Amino acid sequence: FFLWYVLNVGYNIGNKRVLNALPIPWTAATIELFFGFPYVAFLWITGLRKRPKLSGDDLKKLSSQAFFLAATHVAGVISFSAGAISFTHILKATEPVWSALILAVGFKEFLPLPVYLSLVPILGGVGLASMKELSFTWLSFFAGTISAVTSASKAILSKKVLDGKPLGENLTPANMFAVLTILGFLFILPPSLIIEGPSKVKAAWAAALAAGYTQTQLVRLLSVSGFLYYLYNEVAFLALSEVAPVTHAVTNTVKRVVIILASVVVFRTPVSPLGMVGSGVAIAGATAYSIAKSKCK
Repeated sequence: FFLWYVLNVGYNIGNKRVLNALPIPWTAATIELFFGFPYVAFLWITGLRKRPKLSGDDLKKLSSQAFFLAATHVAGVISFSAGAISFTHILKATEPVWSALILAVGFKEFLPLPVYLSLVPILGGVGLASMKELSFTWLSFFAGTISAVTSASKAILSKKVLDGKPLGENLTPANMFAVLTILGFLFILPPSLIIEGPSKVKAAWAAALAAGYTQTQLVRLLSVSGFLYYLYNEVAFLALSEVAPVTHAVTNTVKRVVIILASVVVFRTPVSPLGMVGSGVAIAGATAYSIAKSKCK
C-alpha cells in the first residue's frame, strides 16, 4: 500500500504540474492513457508477462468498463486543470452517493437504511467544502462530479456485466487494467482531437516555451505523469484485488487524505477551516458507507 500511495501522490502532483504548464486537459489525459501501451506491449512481446487472449465478445464485454474508465480519467484531469487537486478529490468522495442512486434508479436495487444514512455526511461535507473552497470554479465542480458518477458507473457495470465470470486467458488484474487502458485510449482519442486539435496543442506548447519551459522539461513532465498514472493504477489493481472490502475502504480513505495533504503542501493551496472540516466529514462519510455496505452483504 505504501508504494500505491507514493505513486498516487506522485501522479497527482505530476499531473497538476503538466496542466500548469500545458492547460490542455483532454490531450494530457489522452497521452496518459496511451503511455501504458508501450510499457505493457514490451512485457507481452518479451514474454515477461503472459499476453491475454480475448475474443471479440470478451472485448465487447470490457468496452463499457473501458469507456467509463476513460471518462472518469478525463473528467478528473479537467477538474484538476480548473481547480485544486484537494477539491477534486473531495468531489470524488461522492462516488458512493452516485452508486446508490444508480442502483436505485437504474436497477431498482435498494440498500439497507444504515448505508443510506452514511451518505448524509458525504453530501453535507462536500456541500460545506464547496461553499468554503477558496479556489472554487464551476468547471472543476462539474468535471469532478462527472468523474465520480462515471467511476460509480464503471464499478456497477463491472459487477453486472462480468459477474465474477472469467474472460479469455491470462486476464490477470494487471492485464485487465492494461486492456481497459488501451480500449479507453481508443475511446478518448477522437473527442480529444476534436476538442483540442493540433492547432490548440501547438499554441499551448508555444505558450509554455514562451513562459520559460524547455522542450525537454515539457516532454519529461508528460512522460513522468503518464508513467506514474499507469503504474499507480496497476499497483492498485494488484493490491486491492487481494484485500477485504473494509480494508479497501480504509485504504482508499487514507489515500485521499494523503493526496489532499500532499497537494496542499506542494502547491500551497489555500484552505479555509470550514473547508477542511467539510473535507474531513465527506471522506469519513465515504468510509462509513463502504464499511456499512460490506457488512450488509
